[in-house]
Amino acid sequence: MVRGPVRALFLLLAAVLLAGGAAGCGGPGAAARPDAAERAVREAVARWSARPPAALAAVPLEGWTYGVTSVRRDGARAVVGAELRYRLTGYDAAPAVSARTLSLSEDGDGWHVTGDRPAPGALPQLWDQGPVSVVRGDHALVLGGRGRSRESLEEVAVVAGRAVPEVSAAWPRPWAGRVVVVVPADLDAMAALLGRPADSYRGLAAVTTGLVGVSPAPADRVVVNPQAYEGLSELGRQVVLTHESTHVATRSATTASTPLWLSEGFADWAAYRSAGRTPAQAAPALRRAVGRGELPSALPPNEAFTFGGDAQAMARAYEGAWLACRLIADRWGEAALVRLYAEAGRNSLPTALRSTLGTDLADLTRTWQSSLREELR
Repeated sequence: MVRGPVRALFLLLAAVLLAGGAAGCGGPGAAARPDAAERAVREAVARWSARPPAALAAVPLEGWTYGVTSVRRDGARAVVGAELRYRLTGYDAAPAVSARTLSLSEDGDGWHVTGDRPAPGALPQLWDQGPVSVVRGDHALVLGGRGRSRESLEEVAVVAGRAVPEVSAAWPRPWAGRVVVVVPADLDAMAALLGRPADSYRGLAAVTTGLVGVSPAPADRVVVNPQAYEGLSELGRQVVLTHESTHVATRSATTASTPLWLSEGFADWAAYRSAGRTPAQAAPALRRAVGRGELPSALPPNEAFTFGGDAQAMARAYEGAWLACRLIADRWGEAALVRLYAEAGRNSLPTALRSTLGTDLADLTRTWQSSLREELR
């Protein structure tokens, strides 16, 4: 340990040596050179921001920008971490955000971007899989992945265009009144966009993306599984896209406190509201269970809606959730169901039930069970 005056002298000598060492490494200009090079790299990224990928030539874009988060240089090469932000013109209330990695190289003309890919751990965008086709419909913008025919995209646009007014009738609260539907090349492409194994979506015709409880709702997409969707009847396709569009409409009112039986049941209620389907027709799995004497003991818990488990159990959960929302709309009124949904996103379910329906969970459950016995005989 160095003490007293000796320590002070030691620190003074160290400071002098460090200052001299720094001056001996090239003088005042040495520190400026990396800064200038980094500025040139950032300027190259800015130029790249002005030119969206050719695969997106037909897509209506605004606010396309790359915010640089990191720069690593090695001679005439550089790797840049960036946050891409953009909006689909006329559809996105808030920007979509994607973490990207850009590769750059330097030549006699300066720095140039040579590669643009998802950052490690980030999800790919549709254009990372190939050229994007675009079809505009009434209330819907449909983006098709590699190989999707225009005819198939036009059909999706028509169905989505019919879905949006149905959703607005069921959810008469402010929302965008339009949807963006993404139709990837196939199931594997869909799974890659969503970052989960293909088996997670094999039986699903469509899903939605987006964060809950955020206003304005961030860029939200309905993503279609082409194989499952194309295997549906005309009514099935309409129900699926109306259901998913309802999730888009209610996104900002949905929070972690919203029970899944309410969010999924409401979406199905909106989808079946004018479909003319009876409970026995639209709830076959639950009807069979009730016929066997297996009446549910409670409204479906959140875990009952997890994909990848018992398909029949999940079907019963969805059907039971729909019939619960249908019961609320019939007994307390459609406006009361909408108020319950909004209130359940702000407060606990018991509080929401008391303030909107004047009942409690036990009474609602008993009433629901009674309706199942009556309607699914």
